Amino acid sequence: MKAAVIQMVSQDDVLANLQRAGVLLEQAAFGGARLAVLPENFAAMGRKDAAAIGRAEALGEGPILPWLKRTARDLKLWIVAGTLPLPPVGQPEAKAHACSLLIDEHGEVAARYDKLHLFDVDVVDNRGRYRESDDYAHGTQVIVADTPVGRLGLSVCYDLRFPELYSALRAAGAELITAPAAFTAVTGAAHWEVLIRARAIETQCYLLAAAQGGTHPGPRETHGHAAIVDPWGRIVVEQAQGEAVLLAERNIDEQASIRARMPVVTHRRFFSQGALRPAHTSE
Repeated sequence: MKAAVIQMVSQDDVLANLQRAGVLLEQAAFGGARLAVLPENFAAMGRKDAAAIGRAEALGEGPILPWLKRTARDLKLWIVAGTLPLPPVGQPEAKAHACSLLIDEHGEVAARYDKLHLFDVDVVDNRGRYRESDDYAHGTQVIVADTPVGRLGLSVCYDLRFPELYSALRAAGAELITAPAAFTAVTGAAHWEVLIRARAIETQCYLLAAAQGGTHPGPRETHGHAAIVDPWGRIVVEQAQGEAVLLAERNIDEQASIRARMPVVTHRRFFSQGALRPAHTSE
């Protein structure tokens, strides 16, 4: 029942990135992982041609999808392919999504999650302005899938700031949740650990937080600190910067005990917008 998260320092050379990812995935498989999570933008960082990359992959002319399927088959490993640019199925000319694919051990696509929340933010760093919506369209669906390590919910990076998504994943049966990311150095130092631990605590799920951790073209600096967080919010394993393969075993009995002792799902109360009216006070 082992899962792995991978930290990379991806550059703008797709083939070189795939070679490095292959080495790390091999380490994960040899370490006993049944599922491994690659970080956001694992195949390319700092590229300005996301649309062209996605179109080539959709038309069967790119290197990334064949490599993913072949690697999963060769290693007999389920792979969460961080993100890669992919247009909607059957629409190669449409705007790409920041797509996280779940590839099974036979090299088949078991699930596809298109990132719901896009990072259109101003950050006080050497880049300053991030506008993912220039290159990507918003996703529209919450995705959960069965895997050898448990029922897996899919999310990506900036999604971590929107807890309602994680509540929906738990409601759909998630036992583990992926969060491949490329947090900036500034936002990561301030919020990364708080967010990944909070999402694990409130859902009582394992949080598999793969990350980019280093300096990339652009220029861009990412926070790193890839981690696996358990359902009690404890960081089981973590890597600050640089490449890493982090492994942890899911403790099914402990997770069931946590959920039984603190049944937050049955305690949750919902309210309508009308209930948000401010209370009237008398003088």
